[in-house]
Amino acid sequence: MRSAIQNLEESKIREVANAGMGRADVLAFWFGESDEATPEFIREAAIESLRKGETFYAHNLGLPELRQAISAYTSRLHPGVKADRIAVTSGGVNALMLAVQALVDAGNEVVAVTPVWPNLTAQPLIMGANLRRVSLVPKDGAWALDLQKLLEAITPATKLLVVNAPNNPTGWTLTRAEQQAILDHCRRTGTWILADEVYERLYYEATPNACAPSFLDIASPDDRLVVAHSFSKSFLMTGWRLGWLVMPASLTQHMGKLIEFNTSCASVFTQRAAQVAMERTDEVTPRVVAHLKACRDTLVPRLQALDRVEVASAKGGMYAFFKLSGFGDSLEVAKRLVAEAGLGLAPGNAFAPQAQGWLRWCFASKDASRLEEGVARLERWLG
Repeated sequence: MRSAIQNLEESKIREVANAGMGRADVLAFWFGESDEATPEFIREAAIESLRKGETFYAHNLGLPELRQAISAYTSRLHPGVKADRIAVTSGGVNALMLAVQALVDAGNEVVAVTPVWPNLTAQPLIMGANLRRVSLVPKDGAWALDLQKLLEAITPATKLLVVNAPNNPTGWTLTRAEQQAILDHCRRTGTWILADEVYERLYYEATPNACAPSFLDIASPDDRLVVAHSFSKSFLMTGWRLGWLVMPASLTQHMGKLIEFNTSCASVFTQRAAQVAMERTDEVTPRVVAHLKACRDTLVPRLQALDRVEVASAKGGMYAFFKLSGFGDSLEVAKRLVAEAGLGLAPGNAFAPQAQGWLRWCFASKDASRLEEGVARLERWLG
C-alpha cells in the first residue's frame, strides 16, 4: 500500500461518533447535516424516475437538463455561468477529490487555509502533494484571516490553493476585498484556486443575492478557478450524494474523463430529484436558511452565557465553534462528553492543530429544544 494512504489520519469526528452511535441517550451534533428529511417533492421526483425505469448510466458530466438547471441557478446568484463549465458529481466530497486529482501531481505544493473540514487537507496528501497549512487567527471566539501571511505562503511554486468559505468549522467568511486580493495574487503566481463554497447560501448577513461572497462574482470564465458545490446543505440532501463543479470550459471535457474512471456518472434518479430541487429552490433554501439562523440565535447566546466557554456568532455555515477553557485534548474531551453527558460534538483538533481546545456543534436541528437540552447537559457537565 502507498505510504500516503498508510499515513492518513482517521477522521477524529468519526472516532467520536463511533463511540456514541446506537446510544439512544446521546444528543448527536457531531456531523454536518440537518436532522430534517429532504422535502417530499424532491423525494417524489426520484421515486417517479425509478417508476419510469431510469436505472441506467448517464452522461459522465451529468444529465444535460440538470447541468442547464445548475447553470440557471448559478447565474441567478453570480455573473452568467454556462452549462459547458459544469460537471455533476457523486457528492460534494467527490467534487473536491476530482478537482484535486485533476490539478495536483505528486510533489506539488498545495496551500490550505485551516481550520477546515479534514477531507480538504487529506485529499492533496492522498495525491502525494506537499501540504502547507495557513491558519486563521482566533480572537474573542471568532476566527479571521491574516491575509498577508496567506499571500506570502502562495508562491510560483504553489500549484493549488484550497479555501473553504463560509468555513466549516469556524463560520469565517471571506470578504470581497480578500477574495480580490487572493485572486489577483494567484493570477500572478499561476496558482489554481479550489474554492469550496458549499455553504454559500447558508449566510446570515444581508446581501443582494442572498449568499456569501463568491470567487465567481469576480473571476473571469478562464481563470484558474474551480468551485465545488453540493446539494447536501442548502437542499437538505446529504444522503443523496450529489454535487457539482464549476470550472473553465477548457477543463470540462477532461473532468468528464476523470469522472468516468472514478464513478462513471451520478445516478439518474438522484439527478432528477436534484433538477426539481434546483427549479424549485425558492421553496426550500430560503426556509432552510431562516430556520438555521434561528437555530444559531438559539444556541450561541446560551453558550456565551456559560463559564469557560468562548464563542462568537458565525456569519455563515451551520456550526458553533467554541473554545472550552481549562481542558486539554479536544478529542478526549469530545469522547468524555459522549460518555459522561450524552452530548455528541466534533473535536476541534480534527480540523487543525491550532484548534486544539475547541469543539464544533452543528446547530442544524429541526427542534430547538434539542439545542437547549444540549446546552443544559454541557452546563451540568462543566459543573
